[in-house]
Amino acid sequence: MSNDLLKSIISDIETKIDSADLTPGVENVGEVFYVWDGVAKVSGLRSVGYNELVEFASGARWVALNLEDHFVWVIVLEWYLGIKEWEVVKATWKVLNIPVWKNFIGRVVDALWNPIDWMGGIKEDAVYPIERQANGVMDRKSVHESMETWIKAVDALVPIGRGQRELIIGDRQTGKTQVAIDAILNQKGQGVTCVYVAIGQKEWKIARIVEELKKRWAMDYTIIVTAGASDPAAMQYLAPYSGCALAEYFMLNSEHSLIIYDDLSKQAAAYREMSLLLRRPPGREAYPWDVFFLHSRLLERSAKLNAELGSGSMTALPIIETQAWDVSAYIPTNVISITDGQIFLDSNLFNSGQRPAIDVGLSVSRVWGSAQIKAMKKVAWTLKLDLAQYRELAAFSQFASDLDEDTRKQLERGERMLELLKQGVYEPVTVPKQTCALYAGAKGFFDEVSVKNISKFESDLYASLDSEKSILEDITTNKVMSEGSEKALVKILEKVSEMNK
Repeated sequence: MSNDLLKSIISDIETKIDSADLTPGVENVGEVFYVWDGVAKVSGLRSVGYNELVEFASGARWVALNLEDHFVWVIVLEWYLGIKEWEVVKATWKVLNIPVWKNFIGRVVDALWNPIDWMGGIKEDAVYPIERQANGVMDRKSVHESMETWIKAVDALVPIGRGQRELIIGDRQTGKTQVAIDAILNQKGQGVTCVYVAIGQKEWKIARIVEELKKRWAMDYTIIVTAGASDPAAMQYLAPYSGCALAEYFMLNSEHSLIIYDDLSKQAAAYREMSLLLRRPPGREAYPWDVFFLHSRLLERSAKLNAELGSGSMTALPIIETQAWDVSAYIPTNVISITDGQIFLDSNLFNSGQRPAIDVGLSVSRVWGSAQIKAMKKVAWTLKLDLAQYRELAAFSQFASDLDEDTRKQLERGERMLELLKQGVYEPVTVPKQTCALYAGAKGFFDEVSVKNISKFESDLYASLDSEKSILEDITTNKVMSEGSEKALVKILEKVSEMNK
């Protein structure tokens, strides 16, 4: 070997030695001490933070939740079965984030945004933290835009505005999910992106909802986030926050979104299961770990932003299941106190054929007229009170032998207005048509029509309005019913009344 070559090799070695970083790297590393039922107890992670991601040597990803003096308790997210005791665990110095972008529209994903619809991978644009502090009061604007559902009983009695949080509550099998799905279907062409979060639902039910949305082209603006009944409790706990992060993405980018949590009762049950496994006190005394804090920090993120932040909005429709009509239970009262009103569905009304089975007395919208156009507000402002009085009179009249003329007329009109508010599944009615129908009821055009002919009267009215489009166009454009449109509507109603006597 020549001297020149030897010198060159020595020079290269010296250069590499001089450029080598001999500073010792510091990593936060621990070991699995205990693993059971989706929870691991880890020792040695001294500097890990709350909600921080930790990685296992087997490739699993978990989130640190309980931080104790000598141990950290973490919950499973992925690859739980591959974890073994004494396995090495490393902190990542990152909080749990999820990918966000418009490419998720039309897809079905799990709580970690992994696609489960066999349609391939999804390109991401950015990542958002699943936990984020809600926008403050100064960042918000009062609710003033209508989120039309095209459900007569909702738009007239408990209207929903963009940025509002309206609870849907009731017993099992009372049509809660159907109200939410109808609200999604009727956002077509409204510039609203919908996120449906299924928590603890059976897989066949989720598949049926996806098929119904596809059949009506609603998946073109909808994202499904699911954590099924067979998924770990951690995924059911995480799913609403994941869906909320994506809905926020649209809100913060000056767009409008609607998110449905179906349902938060099952998320609370999953959280209770996690609390017991993590050795936490699961009751109310465990604040801030209790269920109220769980739901409040989720629902407070829904808002209508001011013009400086782009005027975007995020509307939330959380669903809560009650047990035997008990709205005073702990979780229902929690969510009622957080939201801006509730749509209460009564099982007795549902079984009697009143669909949707909205209880007028217990349902309320705390923004009410702010979420309605002026034309609807004018014809519907006394309807809620009239129906509540009708319910009281109907209950009292069961014990009365005879009724005076005014009471009888009030009962008959109330019965006809309830019949008018009935609406079949997937039968939307636009707000201008709803306004005309409610005008007919308020002005007494239904009084001479038998109850069984109300639906025919309504169909004939809508058919006549379709042929005389100037009335509907006037309400749609100006948000009010002009004097000329009102006169034209009265003529149509008189004609339809003659046809249905």
